[in-house]
Amino acid sequence: MTTRQTTRTTTPTTPTAVPPAPTRPLSPARTAATATRVVRQLAHDPRTIALLLLIPCVMLFLLRYVFDGSPRTFDNIGASLLGIFPLITMFLVTSIATLRERTSGTLERLLAMPLGKADLIAGYALAFGALAVVQSALATGLAVWFLGLDVTGSPWLLLLVALLDALLGTALGLFVSAFAASEFQAVQFMPAVIFPQLLLCGLFTPRDDMHPALEAVSDVLPMSYAVDGMNEVLRHTDMTAAFVRDALVVAGCALLVLALGAATLKRRTA
Repeated sequence: MTTRQTTRTTTPTTPTAVPPAPTRPLSPARTAATATRVVRQLAHDPRTIALLLLIPCVMLFLLRYVFDGSPRTFDNIGASLLGIFPLITMFLVTSIATLRERTSGTLERLLAMPLGKADLIAGYALAFGALAVVQSALATGLAVWFLGLDVTGSPWLLLLVALLDALLGTALGLFVSAFAASEFQAVQFMPAVIFPQLLLCGLFTPRDDMHPALEAVSDVLPMSYAVDGMNEVLRHTDMTAAFVRDALVVAGCALLVLALGAATLKRRTA
């Protein structure tokens, strides 16, 4: 008696991959949550808070008494540095803080969640932007009402340009952090990104007196328009068309660099 055995061949079924739910390019809720997390982290780092808020004030204080015998020199240089100091400090702190999150793996874990790159960049910009408001208000108030910085225009316009400069420094710091592998490398970007602008912005000599090639380069650097905007407030009682142009250029550069930062942000660390 033969027993027939029927072999059934079953085709293995491949589980269908479920595509991840699409995320919106920018969500106000996710952006606000990111900003809140960054602010809470900064609140536990008093040294960073001191660097952000006190260093520009200390530098302006020293500058005032360096030119104690020549107050007019302080008026000419102090207004420009009122915008430059916030830009430099925000650049340093933002680039190092963002790089620390990337190298520690926090950034990779965050981007594994339903969090878009635009949400992350906008959240960081919002958090550091809030600190930039406080920083710019402290520096402007100290320079105008305590150190006697004599400006022809409104101090509120000085505050506006200082705030835009701080936001530009935040955007530049977020952008360069994508290209640095360590905190030391992030600091090394400062000579490449900040120092050329500092030399060519018109702080040491009018840009019209520079070599034509250098003047052409300075025309495309955002710090040049920050210094020009401060000088407009220093010399004119009302808001001028040149001031509006300068402020719009600085704001536009900040938004452009933020968009580039979102585009170059890596989901995985090297």
